[in-house]
Amino acid sequence: MAQEMKEPAVNIIEQSQVAPPQDSLHSTILPLTFLDIPWFLTRHARRIFFYEFPFPTTHFLQTALPTLKHSLSLTLQHFFPFASNLILPPRLHVPYIRYLNGDSVSFTVSEFSPANFTLLTSNSPQDVNDWQPLAPAFPSPRTTHDGTCEFPLMAIQVTVIPNSGFSICVIFNHVAGDGRTLHHFMKFWASVCKAKRDWISLLCALPYMLRLGVKDPKGLMHVYVQEMRNSALQNKHFGGFLRGVYADKVRAAFMFSREQAEKLKKWVSLKCNSSGTLHISTFVVTCSLIWVCMLKSEQKEEEGNNYVTKGYFDEPCNIGFSADCHNHPQFSLPSNYFGNCLIPLLTTLKRGELVGQNGIVAAANAIERKIRDFKSDALRLAETTMSDIRGLGKCGQSLVVIVGSPKLTAYNTDFGWGKPIKSEVVNLDSVRTVSLTDCRDQEGGIQVGIVLERIQMNNFTNILEEHLSHIAVLD
Repeated sequence: MAQEMKEPAVNIIEQSQVAPPQDSLHSTILPLTFLDIPWFLTRHARRIFFYEFPFPTTHFLQTALPTLKHSLSLTLQHFFPFASNLILPPRLHVPYIRYLNGDSVSFTVSEFSPANFTLLTSNSPQDVNDWQPLAPAFPSPRTTHDGTCEFPLMAIQVTVIPNSGFSICVIFNHVAGDGRTLHHFMKFWASVCKAKRDWISLLCALPYMLRLGVKDPKGLMHVYVQEMRNSALQNKHFGGFLRGVYADKVRAAFMFSREQAEKLKKWVSLKCNSSGTLHISTFVVTCSLIWVCMLKSEQKEEEGNNYVTKGYFDEPCNIGFSADCHNHPQFSLPSNYFGNCLIPLLTTLKRGELVGQNGIVAAANAIERKIRDFKSDALRLAETTMSDIRGLGKCGQSLVVIVGSPKLTAYNTDFGWGKPIKSEVVNLDSVRTVSLTDCRDQEGGIQVGIVLERIQMNNFTNILEEHLSHIAVLD
């Protein structure tokens, strides 16, 4: 009988709660907007940061840990929703965020002594489970006597790899805010911890909590709350609709330089932009290249197993991504807005179009068209956003989801020990999720994080290298 594989042991050193300074805040209710509700259908987001710290665990606990915890408490005073609870009343009442004096964030400190810091922070394929011991467990929701559900919004785990480094992994409920909100929080915390920026600068970076700029002319709040309730009845929970299945999966990171992106943009523009009306951005070509390579790697695996059927190339394939609407004239929200300010977008093409000779061009055309439609009307077809997402989950269509953005500058998060050695989204095993992050050491570059089954990752790497080799010789 085969022995069950065990995850490497992590020694939990401390389990505590970190709250804003005592009596620094009054009890507060923060309403949600219709931009927040669709994120009930997604898993909690997890982001990890690795830092060098070539000292023993005892040195970390005595010197670094107190500063991290104290600066976190001061930061939560201004970012109090992350220490709050998401309140889901019974029936069709609209959810909201509630802070009560004493609310806090779960904070775990652990030691991962058998870990190889160099391997954990490498870009080469590694087992998808290697980072799981570094991620905090999310506190369980509570249900009151009247059926109201209370969901914690954030948990943090700091893990020391002795004499090498440490990681900070944050898990948060996406309903509370988007990636820009999270990275604003992380950079603020890092600045307080580092204590090298003056407090006036920090005060200028305080989060903007007012909801006045989020107009709902189509009454989408009512539509989305109803969809959310329907999803709850069918799935019996929130925060887990888009789930993946663990198998023989590995994660890897691929770097695209500014030069590679510019060459690809030029090539795609010449192929599909003869009228000069299209805007082929770095985001468009990166998503197009990754989408095509993923489908081709999947096709190669399917062909090897003789799974390709007659209608295989007519199957619809989808790519989902989110458009930032902070600067959209229908919203015009400040960059420090606390909450979700993203519109989920979905683009669909037949598999045959994407894996054909001009697949990247076809993908770029489709993605650019979707972005152009968003720019002209951010809420175009927004009434069906949640039902469309739920529908994809039911029918099992091919779906690639793009998360993150290099514009969020994750590698600028310096707590006083230098920029991160590595930063990445942890839960890429959810469906087929691809993360985009800035590069640590390449100005203008993009780090692409991806999780695939081991055989498919080999296929993907080879196909991507072929495309990049072709790009390298472009004029």
